[in-house]
Amino acid sequence: SVAFFLITTLSPHTYISINLSNMKASRASLAILMAIASSASAFAPTKFNTPSSTLLRATPATSSNFLTPELAQSCIDVAGGTPLYAYSLDSLAKSADACLAFPNAYGLTVRYAMKACPNGTILKYFLSRGICIDASSGYEVRRAMDMGVPAEKISLSSQELPTDFEELVKLGVKINCCSISQLERFGKAFANTSQKVGVRVNPGVGSGGFSSSTTGFSKTNVGGPSSSFGIWHEFVTDGTVPAIVEKYGLEVERIHTHIGSGSDPAIWQQTAKLSLSFCAIWDTVTSLNLGGGYKVGRNPDEKTTDLIEIGSPVADAFKDFAKEHGRELKMEIEPGTYLVANAGALVTKIQDKVSTKSSSSDDGHIFLKMDAGMTDVLRPSLYGAIHPITILPGTGKSEDIGTDVESVVVVGHCCESGDLMTPKPGEPEALEERPLRTAELGDIAVMDGSGAYCAGMSTKNYNSFPESPEVLVTADGEVHLIRKRQDPKQIYENECDVPDGVF
Repeated sequence: SVAFFLITTLSPHTYISINLSNMKASRASLAILMAIASSASAFAPTKFNTPSSTLLRATPATSSNFLTPELAQSCIDVAGGTPLYAYSLDSLAKSADACLAFPNAYGLTVRYAMKACPNGTILKYFLSRGICIDASSGYEVRRAMDMGVPAEKISLSSQELPTDFEELVKLGVKINCCSISQLERFGKAFANTSQKVGVRVNPGVGSGGFSSSTTGFSKTNVGGPSSSFGIWHEFVTDGTVPAIVEKYGLEVERIHTHIGSGSDPAIWQQTAKLSLSFCAIWDTVTSLNLGGGYKVGRNPDEKTTDLIEIGSPVADAFKDFAKEHGRELKMEIEPGTYLVANAGALVTKIQDKVSTKSSSSDDGHIFLKMDAGMTDVLRPSLYGAIHPITILPGTGKSEDIGTDVESVVVVGHCCESGDLMTPKPGEPEALEERPLRTAELGDIAVMDGSGAYCAGMSTKNYNSFPESPEVLVTADGEVHLIRKRQDPKQIYENECDVPDGVF
């Protein structure tokens, strides 16, 4: 038979080809095409805000997001020294409230993307609020279960389908297949059992971080032709994925999309509406998981996504889908950064201060060296991410806060030139001076916005630095230890000696 294709452009570099020869998916394919075409303008590159030099050069604050000098010192005392991570329970509560109020038409499930900060106390807190878990590996699934999270409240979307996925499914874990081979493996394991499964779709566009491209590669962009995450949308609409589902007698109950971390709200919103079109392919779909990636403002001129503003039109789109298809889909979202980023801070001390300034050149800098670094917060070195830094007196007393300011470059303690805490925005290999309160050795340095992808995504143990402790700060100022500092011997306790005579 002759296959007929409709082709439309999503951007100058992205083309969508929908095979209309597959009669089962043809109506859904047309709906997808129309949705893409009508929203194509929303995927035009957007200029992303980066912290301006004016605001970063404002008079330094006398406290961090939630730590005064006195409270920072209390954290240090409880943790037994620096560095440490501190988390504000009050901030966690407010972000949880915001996510649980996300506009929806027929029911909402909020899943915490635990990779952002997997500490067990934080998992337990969100569970107490009715928030479920989004896991990114089989190991995260087991970790969450060990912390008391019921298997049926965990959803797994992974680049690597774990070898024990069959057991996890039987325990109640929901799995989203993220590639054709994953779907094949899943199908073979549960052939002709009508096993329910989710399908993660790469919708053809992505958005994240400092990148303004919706199709090019970015470290925080997980959609589009330059991303390996999810099943490419054309394999969903051309009949490939439906054929696999039919071959193994599976039941697709959920469609999943996620386009990036720190995504542009307009692009996220349009992609969410587009994702509904994929739900039309299977009449067994009962929920649409829209992922997360909501932009969070860590710095003065960075805006935090208004969840009500972006969610309301999407909720209306769910209602429109129900009118057209007779199905009331439930909504799932998977915030990580939004829930924890500004609820966390890295607390360190200035352990050294060096200068390369000279009277004969303007190339030199004053460097502040923390007793932490990429072993604790990797984001500046990896992405060129900008974190607010506040210098507080080493005495832990507000009365000792100085007024002098100097421009400095802040670096970490690793024997690694890339251990840079103040890069140029989006340029991890370019250093930039930051105006901070003049620091003395022993002063406290608080790096805010360190609740997400810091403790859970560090290069801990590099240079054999031990993993830093974590504390939880309550609204009334109580500080509780929620992770002890790692014993240095634990770093190498799994190493094994070879037999005598090998060398």
